[in-house]
This record gives sequence, C-alpha cells and structure tokens, in this order.
Amino acid sequence: MNKIIVAIILSDYYEEISEGLLAGAIEYCVKYNLGHVLFRVPGALEIGSAIKIISEGGSNVSFNGFIALGCVIRGETSHFEIVINESSRALTNLSINNSLIIGNGILTVENKDQAINRSSNDSENKGYHAANACYSLIKLKDSV
Repeated sequence: MNKIIVAIILSDYYEEISEGLLAGAIEYCVKYNLGHVLFRVPGALEIGSAIKIISEGGSNVSFNGFIALGCVIRGETSHFEIVINESSRALTNLSINNSLIIGNGILTVENKDQAINRSSNDSENKGYHAANACYSLIKLKDSV
C-alpha cells in the first residue's frame, strides 16, 4: 500500500487556536506515519472551497483524505450561526457528494477559553481528534 497522504486545511483567523489545532493534527500524523501537506485559508467559510479546489486541482499529490481545522467563536451577531452552519454544510456536501474523506476539526465555541481548552496540547485537542477521524475513515474505505 502506498503511503497515506492527507491535506490539512487550516483557517488561521484565530492564530493561537489554529496553531494549537494544527499541532494536534501533525502530532497524530507523525504518530501514525501519515504524510501531510498544509494549506492555509483566512476563515472557516473558505475551508470547503479549498478542499474542493485541492481535490479537483492538478496537484501531483493524490490525497487520501482531508483534515479541516479552524475556529468560530460566538459573537454579538447572527454571523456565528451562518458561519458554523455553512462551513459544516460544505464539508458534509463535499464528503457525501464527492466521496471525500474529511475529518472535521472546526471548533464552534461560545468563547475563547473554550477554544483554547480544545486546542491545547493534551488529550482534548480537536485537531488530533479530526486527524483520527480522517484516518479511521481512510482505513474503513480501504477495508471494504
């Protein structure tokens, strides 16, 4: 079997949080010998578009899966609901309609403290969990 390579799409809107998520995903990739390529986008809404572009692009790399990382923190307006709903919908549609494997590590939290807790270097790191979800689905696909 060829080496598994995943694309990590990182929204770096909240740099401290996104870097923590990225560290968790990379830790997982290293632990399980997964190749990875990082792509950065400005916000959570751009993650779905980036995955579509990368999956259809002329890259010389064929990705086995995608890891979506980012953070959306509730603010004072309804923008929060739009961003979380539309980014989630984009990932689900891409996964189902295009048979893409996507580990969703986009945090949707009420405040920055919750985001920091979920992106810290411990067992609760959601970047690590998203990489695990991605790899679990890759292994499932390879077994059927």
